[in-house]
Amino acid sequence: MKIHKFKYNERGLNRFFGPLEAKIMNVLWESRDSEGSIRDVQAKLEKEKDLSFNTVMTVMNRLVDKGFLTKRLQGRTSLFRPVLPKEQFLEEQSKELTHELMEEFGPLVVSHMLDELEEADPELMKKLEQKIKDLKER
Repeated sequence: MKIHKFKYNERGLNRFFGPLEAKIMNVLWESRDSEGSIRDVQAKLEKEKDLSFNTVMTVMNRLVDKGFLTKRLQGRTSLFRPVLPKEQFLEEQSKELTHELMEEFGPLVVSHMLDELEEADPELMKKLEQKIKDLKER
């Protein structure tokens, strides 16, 4: 599942999705069973602003078309569920982004990442050192 437009100037899920798409994905990821109807999602989003049923339905169906949600019928109700858990989605997206940056910019990316490590917590530094050690032993 590849994101085609990564938005550097945004934060969180808005880097991958439009604002309403991000809110819908969050609602479904945060729901107890990660599944919900259009009405369920609309009700949770209505607290923020008035959104019509049709607007929520259109965006949820587009997320299905893009491969981020699955849809199944239960009677006359469509139930939607994220294809991946949030953690797995973020893992895959960060891996893909890193791969693309390395392919395009190579050593510059590594250099900039190392510069950023000056402010990293010690635990992250330990993990990085272990990863480098493991790679050297291969």
